[in-house]
Amino acid sequence: MSSAAKKLNEEEICLLGTSCAEVSFNAEDIIVKQNALSTNIAYIKEGLVKIHINGPIRERIMKIVKAPAYICLPSNFGDKINHFSATALEPTTVCFIDLNLFKKFIYDNGDFAYQIILDMSRGELQNFKNCLNNAQKQNIGRIADAILFFATEIYNSNTFNLPVTRQELADLTGITRESASRILTDFHEDKIVEIKGRQIVILNEGLLRQISEKG
Repeated sequence: MSSAAKKLNEEEICLLGTSCAEVSFNAEDIIVKQNALSTNIAYIKEGLVKIHINGPIRERIMKIVKAPAYICLPSNFGDKINHFSATALEPTTVCFIDLNLFKKFIYDNGDFAYQIILDMSRGELQNFKNCLNNAQKQNIGRIADAILFFATEIYNSNTFNLPVTRQELADLTGITRESASRILTDFHEDKIVEIKGRQIVILNEGLLRQISEKG
């Protein structure tokens, strides 16, 4: 249950239970499609999701979202269509909640609304940070940032399987696939990380953080 849902009263929780449709997705399944009508709130109960936009030239991954979390709220409240897509990166369970019922909770329950605002504000602040990093850091710093993000924010471990392809890593960091692959190879050869297929083991976290900070 989300921090916002914990603010619902007993009657509202019952309404939520009857209006929520739980759906399971496999990796690479599309959960929310760009330019489709926005009729439901999507809440990630379990799993990992990428939020991405198809631009005029190439796709851009805006962020990676780990359960539990609501996704696509800006589209839900700002327009009638989805302005980006959400795709599962690993087996993911999503609860789809009727948009009108969700809005009713916001109108009627101030504590619930406040928690939703907090979640959206944290997401917005993270977007600002990502934009600043991409604008001011060199490619090597962006890749270091991405590795540390997966280690600390997603898996809480210095050993993990990278949930994205090299192309997706490039789309996430705003560089080319060739640059992303070359930097990963350099990190491996310099024994900063060990790479076996998609498995990454951080060998020298201190140096990786220095690279991240200096960009």
